[in-house]
Amino acid sequence: MGGAIRLGLAALGLLCGLTARAQSPVWALRGAHNTVYLAESVHLLKAERSALPTQFEPAYATARTIVMEVDLSHLDAAQMQSWMLTHGTLSDATLQQVIGDPLYRRVADQAEGLGLPMQILQQFQPWAVALMLADLEYVKLGYDPEWGVEQQIERRAQHDGKEILGLETLDAELGELAGLSPAEQSRFLQLTVEDLHDAQTETDQLLDAWRGGKTEQLAKLLASEYDSFPELYRALITDRNARWLPQIQGYLHDSHDYLVIVGALHLVGRGGLLDLARRAGLEVTPVLN
Repeated sequence: MGGAIRLGLAALGLLCGLTARAQSPVWALRGAHNTVYLAESVHLLKAERSALPTQFEPAYATARTIVMEVDLSHLDAAQMQSWMLTHGTLSDATLQQVIGDPLYRRVADQAEGLGLPMQILQQFQPWAVALMLADLEYVKLGYDPEWGVEQQIERRAQHDGKEILGLETLDAELGELAGLSPAEQSRFLQLTVEDLHDAQTETDQLLDAWRGGKTEQLAKLLASEYDSFPELYRALITDRNARWLPQIQGYLHDSHDYLVIVGALHLVGRGGLLDLARRAGLEVTPVLN
């Protein structure tokens, strides 16, 4: 997911049709007159370990257009906050009433450890509370969206005068979460609270796999979180990938190169973009340098 959203929020799925030797976080689709690169993103990184894998460099260098989940060059914190207040608040109930006392107590414990007052969270829908808790936990651990892949590439592209596009709007991206039923939102919040107890260890493993281009290992690490929650996987990954693929195919008819940067699972999971591209008859090759 784009912006300051938890690393691995959209993390699920097993590897589809990749070989263990083809290890890279960047992949290439060849058009008649251009190349479209697909790159795995990590949305938050620590400043001291923010260097991107070397495979990003040749893809960025030749790309005239950078494509992200959401165009960050036209998205600011005020816009995000306004959207959350409009679409993420409860109108006729409290958080405790929606999620029940047992989960509420777990959320309260997590919030207390992060210094977040529960009276603030009471007005928000469960999906929004999950994002707030996750963002604060990762900030506490030293992760920062300003050093995430998209933010780094966006700043560089702005400086270099490259075109920046988004695959979807903020409304479409966060709308998938807002559209979950109250029960599904509660499950999403529960999963988030459970995952945050071991966030540092799990994140270190994910980052090691991502930096090493260990696609198979990365997919397996991401798989465990959402195997029991296919509704969330469909909303966050499958449905969005299906909408994005025709846009990516359209880029292949252009005359200049593109670099498309999306969350890692959008590429490697079942129904991921690499899998969908192969099913559409496209040849997908890893960038190995």
